[in-house]
Amino acid sequence: MMRHSTSPHPLHGGEPRPQRRNAGALAEALARSRETTLFVVLLLIVGGTALARPQFLNLQNLRDVLLNVSIVSLLTAGMTIVILMRHIDLSIGSTVGISAYGVGSLYVAFPHMPVLVALVAGLAIGLAAGAINALLVAVGRVPSLVATLSTLYIFRGADYAWVHGGQINATSLPDAFSRLATGSVLGIPVLALIAIVLLAALSVYLKQFRPGREYYAIGSNPEAARLAGINVERRVATGFLISGAIAGLAGALWLSRFGTVDASTAKGIELQVVAAAVVGSVAITGGVGTILGATLGALVLGVISIALVVLHVSPFWEQAIQGALIVAAIAADTLLARSVAKRMMRKRDHG
Repeated sequence: MMRHSTSPHPLHGGEPRPQRRNAGALAEALARSRETTLFVVLLLIVGGTALARPQFLNLQNLRDVLLNVSIVSLLTAGMTIVILMRHIDLSIGSTVGISAYGVGSLYVAFPHMPVLVALVAGLAIGLAAGAINALLVAVGRVPSLVATLSTLYIFRGADYAWVHGGQINATSLPDAFSRLATGSVLGIPVLALIAIVLLAALSVYLKQFRPGREYYAIGSNPEAARLAGINVERRVATGFLISGAIAGLAGALWLSRFGTVDASTAKGIELQVVAAAVVGSVAITGGVGTILGATLGALVLGVISIALVVLHVSPFWEQAIQGALIVAAIAADTLLARSVAKRMMRKRDHG
């Protein structure tokens, strides 16, 4: 009579193999959770800076971080939607600038204009800019890098022509509008609360609604998405409209935050936004990323900026660190993609 052995089959490598497989799966899950990694990095930056300069942990610095990151995180969320579809919107800085000056000009002409009307006006200006990008990319089939690089200069040139060397000062703004940045609820700046509500809404939109999930499908495989019945052109156009509208609203909030705007307002901020998105787990190749991750990316860069000032470090290092974080994020994505591909090949071979 043959007796079945209870020992592990040698071809299966004994018990350590399942343990190794479980450990590998755990490591892969941790690697995938970029949000957790970013949160740990954020704590390390805050802790390290606080040890070197205890005055770093004060309410004013916290408030400055929240106010600065609120605007950048909104722009990063709009950029995230575009990048998810393998596109990019480089015109957002110019859109912020022209929207900020436009809203300020309205306040000069109509000093008693309600705050809500001012915010809607900024959003409308941004929506118009987004519509131009949408026509170029979705209808004209112009590569988004070329299209939005062109509109970056077009919008900025139009802003310079409009401003004509002038500027809008905080004295032209009503107190009710300025309180968006100076006011607070339970210690949290109103501007930050506006950003939190909008970011939460965008996160739910991407995760829970079909149009939101279609952005991921398009970024993962545009042709497969088209075969699945997704109207790719319409979804791309919608993405640029959302990005433009958010940039326009951010322009109005920028005016409230800083009070004084001119033709150079928000110049170059698009690079900071792209850096925050990439650092925050949004894959530049499309199809991967979350609003939470993008927001944490913006928060990490914002905290680094404040920390360097507190530590009396040259501003040059801020750009150098941003560049290093982008390289690290892309390298991490590449290594993770290779690891996943190898695991899939092994599973297929064993199957």
